[in-house]
Amino acid sequence: MPATPGERFRHAMAQERPLQLIGVINAYAAIMASAAGFRAIYLSGSGVATASYGLPDLGMTTLDNVAEDVRRITSASELPLIVDADTGWGAAFMISRSIAELGRAGAAGAHIEDQVQAKRCGHRPGKQVVATDEMCDRIKAAADGKPDDSFVLIARTDAIATEGVDAAIERAAAYAEAGADIIFAEAVTQVGDYTRFREATGVPVLANLTEFGATPQLSLNELSDAGVDIALYPLSAFRAMNRAAEHVFRAIRSEGSQASVVDAMQTRDELYEYLDYHSYETKLDELFGAQGPEDQR
Repeated sequence: MPATPGERFRHAMAQERPLQLIGVINAYAAIMASAAGFRAIYLSGSGVATASYGLPDLGMTTLDNVAEDVRRITSASELPLIVDADTGWGAAFMISRSIAELGRAGAAGAHIEDQVQAKRCGHRPGKQVVATDEMCDRIKAAADGKPDDSFVLIARTDAIATEGVDAAIERAAAYAEAGADIIFAEAVTQVGDYTRFREATGVPVLANLTEFGATPQLSLNELSDAGVDIALYPLSAFRAMNRAAEHVFRAIRSEGSQASVVDAMQTRDELYEYLDYHSYETKLDELFGAQGPEDQR
């Protein structure tokens, strides 16, 4: 197996095209994603804000907030993890430090974007972007913080919504020249535009297939035909989890019992299988006997 997280991600890209990059919000979701056969995983900034802090995706979480979730996920899964680093959480030195810290936390790569510091969700109105030169400086600072050459640096542009596709493509070409390994074009509405980004930049292109946004739900065949290298599903499982939890909460509250929703739940045995629970019990028995450590006083 390739040695570094970045090498593992690059190996996954070589094995699967487009590479399906699936979003996970915590360590257990990463374990399930691995069992489902995914080769790489992703941590969304929106996912950190919402799932870990109950906040909207409006730049209210910090490097430390995100790095903590990265550490939890990478300690539980060997799948290479790509992380949303928003705008880098500051100016040049801070951006460089952010990338270095995410690398130390076990990330295989990260993306930074060209929005202003007071950023918004990529599929919401009112976005503003910095000048191309400023974003290129962000990329250079991020590249300086890479823990090793294999760490994957992704440049995201939100300029389609504010300046149009042609201007966004020009920006992306400059970002690739500045050191971005991959281009993340946000809020693409026409599948053919991915081809234009790919041809203009000469580097791999990521398609963000987030639900309920500007980009249609494109198939892998459509993305492949357009030259897309990575298909990102940042919050698909999280949205489904939320709907399931909402349903269970309402059923228990209104019916006074969970009986009607038990069939929709993951069973205890299924949970134990994902966690390899019984091997831990066996280890306890080997170390302390069947009674457990609390009885060995």
